[in-house]
Amino acid sequence: MYTLNCNGRLIVVDKPLVMGIINITPDSFYEASRVDSVDAVLCKAEQMIKEGADILDIGGQSTRPGSEQIKPDEELRRAIPAIEAILKSFPGTVISIDTFHASVAREAGAVGALMVNDISAGNFDPEMMLTVAAMNIPYICMHMKGEPARMQENPHYENVTAEVLDFLVGKVTACVEAGIKDIIVDPGFGFGKNIRHNFTLLRELSVFRILDKPIMVGLSRKSTIYKTLGISADEALNGSTVLHTIALMNGANILRVHDVKEAREAVILYQFYMDAG
Repeated sequence: MYTLNCNGRLIVVDKPLVMGIINITPDSFYEASRVDSVDAVLCKAEQMIKEGADILDIGGQSTRPGSEQIKPDEELRRAIPAIEAILKSFPGTVISIDTFHASVAREAGAVGALMVNDISAGNFDPEMMLTVAAMNIPYICMHMKGEPARMQENPHYENVTAEVLDFLVGKVTACVEAGIKDIIVDPGFGFGKNIRHNFTLLRELSVFRILDKPIMVGLSRKSTIYKTLGISADEALNGSTVLHTIALMNGANILRVHDVKEAREAVILYQFYMDAG
């Protein structure tokens, strides 16, 4: 069991949580995850909340393979009105801001975001960790090799699990030194890894328990699923549920997903399975 202090609000992680993805972008890899207006954000948020999302992850910048970075001002223009609208319509919603810019994290926190989800683990903005520490909220620290624009150009590891673990050990230490109290680790499926790397990380996910931090897994509808099956991202829901179940069996504490209902069902069935022992 873990606890997360979100600026005075305590979240107990005594069972796997489901984080719903809301992308306010025109170019995220899964088209159905994109929204382009506050009304669309509210519609998707309402659906995810009803289906059992514990956290909503709001992102104003695509980080799919090949994506190019946008400026923080544009990211703020997309994300801040969405966060404000969600919290006005659905008070008490736990919102994570998906950003690698400290300025975006700070502004999102000022309007009510309670977590920061940083794919760069502080590598893109040296102010990020100190900013999150000052906000007194949890930090999701992810492994990525390279940058989104070029991260899938023949990524290479001698031992992917050992190298990702070593990276996260260093980053957890850096977070603690910066003053961050609650840290969530993410191996970064699909971020500078090929299909074999991703399956190896999934198979060996329990290794990351050595960090004694909640483990987040982001596999939903990714190319590891649809390319392996020879289908499209639109057709990858069943494959996502299969890999989410494996992730839960191997120690995942948070599933970051496009499809909340199906992920919640996987969590419920997993819990009944574990309780039957």
